[in-house]
Amino acid sequence: MTVTAWLAVAIFLCAYALIATEKIHRVAAALGAAGLMLLIHATDAEAAFFSEHSGVDWNVIFLLLGMMIIVGVLKQTGVFEYLAIWAAKRARGRPFRLMVLLVVITAVASAMLDNVTTVLLIAPVTFLVCERLALPAAPYLIAEAMASNIGGAATLVGDPPNIIIASRGGLSFNDFLIHMAPLIVVLMVVFVGLCRILFRKVFVYDPERAAEIMALNEREAIRDPRLLWQSLGVLALVMVGFVLHPVLHYEPSVVAVLGAGVLVAATKVTTEESLEEVEWPTLVFFAGLFVMVGALVNTGVIGELSQMAVSATEGQLGLTTMGLLGVSAGLSAIVDNIPYVATMSPIVAELVQANGGNGTGQVLWWALAFGADLGGNATAVGAAANVVVLGIAARNRTPISFWEFTKYGLVVTAVTVALVAPYLWVRYLM
Repeated sequence: MTVTAWLAVAIFLCAYALIATEKIHRVAAALGAAGLMLLIHATDAEAAFFSEHSGVDWNVIFLLLGMMIIVGVLKQTGVFEYLAIWAAKRARGRPFRLMVLLVVITAVASAMLDNVTTVLLIAPVTFLVCERLALPAAPYLIAEAMASNIGGAATLVGDPPNIIIASRGGLSFNDFLIHMAPLIVVLMVVFVGLCRILFRKVFVYDPERAAEIMALNEREAIRDPRLLWQSLGVLALVMVGFVLHPVLHYEPSVVAVLGAGVLVAATKVTTEESLEEVEWPTLVFFAGLFVMVGALVNTGVIGELSQMAVSATEGQLGLTTMGLLGVSAGLSAIVDNIPYVATMSPIVAELVQANGGNGTGQVLWWALAFGADLGGNATAVGAAANVVVLGIAARNRTPISFWEFTKYGLVVTAVTVALVAPYLWVRYLM
């Protein structure tokens, strides 16, 4: 590697250490590292702001912005209070039942929409229902972020890396349903069991609080029915736009921004009110993170590491599959899985062709998808949904530290990836 590449690695590791130890605010660490990457010419303005593979992913930024505005308007209607009371009553005030209900809803919604949109919608409900039952919100938010990453892996539209893989590999929506979704259902059952163990100290039942919840009428929580129906109508159109992306050819970011614009323009909500719920620090952190990781892509660091790992398997399909699964999970834990998958896809495409094309070699695409999607659960910065949840938690004065998330994420990732390995071996390699 070049001197610039080594400097980029050093800057990235220092920034990552600062984010992990929380010595300085993660936004400051990400922006500082991004600035240094530009200073040493590991990247430049063209690559950082306009490159599809090594720059800021503006589709992610504007998707988040649009959905945050829509969620901000929805919050004024009282619908989240309604859903919080409904969920608590369905769980009969039992903390573990409540977590199961929330993570299952999150996983299913993430498969149909995308994981970032889902956590934006479910987090406000979580805060309210935890407040009602006097429960700490952090464990529920962590579980939901992880459930969104697991559930999002089931479909082509559930997680952004899947869209990249589908494009490169010529894979359809049904391919993901057939090859990914069956195991994801099993992994969700296992994940619910892990939640029972990992968060067991949280599940303290309070009969008095439960009785108070059961006595409430959730319909009384709705403050503005007209605004609610307007907001739900726009949200429904946005969701349809997401699902019909292959037909309409509008990026989810465009659909989200259009929906936000229509909602603000067509209702009595002021611009200032609609922007109050936008997580600006989260958006800025993402921009800095994209520039940091993009510099590693631009200098060839990620590509070289990936090629070294794959070449170590000496071209054997079984070893290549297991190696790709492990490397993808490991690297997606420390860098955002979107640029990682964008970098690895051309390499995997060549390996697939060398191993029988989309016949026997297709298993490599599923190894990449499972590794990248599930590896994102390992750390607080491994997936977009994790970062969004941490931003929302900080805004609501319930900060979740890097290590609080990661100590649970490492366990969940280890167990789920370990279950993927025999699935791939038995179904595709025997």
